[in-house]
Amino acid sequence: MIDPEFAAAPGFPPPPLTPDRIGWRRANGRVVTDADLTRGGAVTFTEEDADGVPVLVLRPSGSDGPPVLHVHGGGMVAGTRRSDLQVLAEWVAELGVTLVSPEYRLAPEHPHPAPVEDCYRTLEWMARNGFANPVVAGTSAGGGVAAAVTLMARDLGGPAVRGQLLMCPMLDDRCETPSSHQFLSGTSWVRTSNLTGWTALLGDARGGPDVSPYAAPARASDLAGLPPTYVDVGSVDVFRDEAVDYASRIWRAGGDAELHVWPGGCHGFDQLVPEAALSRRARATRVAWLRRVLG
Repeated sequence: MIDPEFAAAPGFPPPPLTPDRIGWRRANGRVVTDADLTRGGAVTFTEEDADGVPVLVLRPSGSDGPPVLHVHGGGMVAGTRRSDLQVLAEWVAELGVTLVSPEYRLAPEHPHPAPVEDCYRTLEWMARNGFANPVVAGTSAGGGVAAAVTLMARDLGGPAVRGQLLMCPMLDDRCETPSSHQFLSGTSWVRTSNLTGWTALLGDARGGPDVSPYAAPARASDLAGLPPTYVDVGSVDVFRDEAVDYASRIWRAGGDAELHVWPGGCHGFDQLVPEAALSRRARATRVAWLRRVLG
């Protein structure tokens, strides 16, 4: 059951995402202003070019802190480098991190591997420009891309990654877990929306035998050798079971993972109602993990 604070949100639940509504979803995303980002002067930001990828770089009062690469959500088809405000400016203001948010190319116009290539290119640019050894984080579709970037860094001998923080991550194109069938309506991201996002990214290959783990990290056969990992998800989320399985497989491979399943949380609940009690708990727990990992 969805926590009443989220069920009572204006406009909840949103209509499912279907291919014909991708344009509407892009046009009606939350507008994040400069004032939202700067938090009354606690945060400064610049727009930079990461080898062809536009990035938003947020800093605490103009100085540089420990780096974080954050990949925005949007179901693989929407969102911008300014999306996920409850992550972006809050982490910079509270933790003093320097946060880099890439504007990766979106499906269906730019299917796999475009999104993950853009974010991996950003990671390489960070390593060359004073932002080495970051935590790689992401929300929803961005959580899946963040997991893929971390796998690529491991497999390709790429830049060091200090940790990965995966918030309600979109990991498995097969959409066959119990939770992916459980939520057909009445919540913020339903099965129809999930199928739309994955099909936009992968086309007819979605669910088939030849999908790369750099598109759908749940496909990775080996999760050993990954950096410390934080995974969280709501109990009322189509991604619940794949998120739990990903953390469990890291443990089975001998890795370090922290997992939270927030009771009554729907997909993206902390963005939906930021001041809800559950949202505050979830964000505080993430910040505590980040503080430990960043030292």
